[in-house]
Amino acid sequence: MDLFAGLPDTSVLTGADLTEGYRRDESHVVGDPPLAVARPRSAAALRELVRLAKAEGFALVPRGAGTGKAGGCVPLGRAVVVDMGEFPGSIRVSRPDLALWAPASAMLRDVKAAALAEGLFYPPDPNSWEQCAFGGSLATNAGGPGACKYGMTRHWVLAVDALMEDGEVHTFGIPSVKCNVGPSLGQLLVGSEGIFGIITGAAVRLVPAPREGLTLLLPMERWHELLDLPGRLVEAGYLPSAFEFWDPAVLRDLREHGPEAARRMPGEALALLEFDDRDCGSEAFLEGLVEALGDLAEHLQSATDARQREALWAVRRTTSSHLKERFPKKVSEDIVVPRSRIREFFEALEALGLPTVTYGHLGDGNLHVNLLAAGETPRPELDRQLMELFGLCVRLGGTLSGEHGIGLAKRDAFQHFADPFQIAALRSIKRALDPVGIFNPGKVVLP
Repeated sequence: MDLFAGLPDTSVLTGADLTEGYRRDESHVVGDPPLAVARPRSAAALRELVRLAKAEGFALVPRGAGTGKAGGCVPLGRAVVVDMGEFPGSIRVSRPDLALWAPASAMLRDVKAAALAEGLFYPPDPNSWEQCAFGGSLATNAGGPGACKYGMTRHWVLAVDALMEDGEVHTFGIPSVKCNVGPSLGQLLVGSEGIFGIITGAAVRLVPAPREGLTLLLPMERWHELLDLPGRLVEAGYLPSAFEFWDPAVLRDLREHGPEAARRMPGEALALLEFDDRDCGSEAFLEGLVEALGDLAEHLQSATDARQREALWAVRRTTSSHLKERFPKKVSEDIVVPRSRIREFFEALEALGLPTVTYGHLGDGNLHVNLLAAGETPRPELDRQLMELFGLCVRLGGTLSGEHGIGLAKRDAFQHFADPFQIAALRSIKRALDPVGIFNPGKVVLP
């Protein structure tokens, strides 16, 4: 008898030929073959999945578009992947409430577009914003270049709808900025990577869309001079809406092997800055910024039109995929150090002698450190290199993930470096909310 034959409102995939792709996301992690992939289309379908999971002893592993970077959505052991891509619901914008509701199945690009169509703005912009699902961005607390000014996804979430262990979909929160009725269970679910329940939809906060924009390219002749700039700009009263960078090694590889736009990029290293302040297009704003930059502004370039801006951002957004094509077995980490200690981090990294190249979000200290030779490095040596990298970040007051999350890829390192009380608390919450352990077991922390 087919175990899943009685599931209502559900498409079910079985067999390795149909489910093999669900063993992977965009990380280097490969999961176990799933029992099946279920695509529920109603609350009744979710309810029955929970009942079956408890009765038959399998896990439920939520999945959006599979663009995660930490192995959070890959199956482990006896598991059914719950693909939320067919879950129903339409995006709704409420201008008076400055709020938007969308199902987990919505694509993040469509959520952002729906807000913009009303003259409003939903800022979260992970690198995969055109390919990732809204639900996945919530479950992983996605970040992106805009986080240096606008924060992470959790800063914008008002209410969360989620399937919990009783088989019902519950709503935690209201679509308003004020809701102070004890600890927020909705916020607990954001960034939880599906270990407490499965997010089915959410209401998020919006702001009026920026009306002006300024995109600048800042080439550096001596790249270490760039490392103090994030703090220097903040002290001068400037908060970029994005502050990205490429170190000399990444920039060199892009010039030699990247797209045509990358081959013309100047400098030993390079920064990409954006501002969306109300007056950022004015001469006075640019003059003040040039003064704050000092000698570093000598080679400053401004994108003169939307085409130039998009060309610059295309290079930034394809940097990860470019390196992945060149070095298929590379390992990319997304460590964080405080802005005030970025220079100290790079000096210490050079002293460690780790074979890395780095780019990413300099404006908030979230650095994408890539070990390009990971595929040819013996596993014990690679593990040693990663633990040295993570340990350096922790010593400087940072952490081992800024936006990718923990999933399976960083679980062991997280448990090593985290406060033991924090690990014990997470395990206690997991047992309280999911006593049978059906939701994405083995991710983030071990039981």
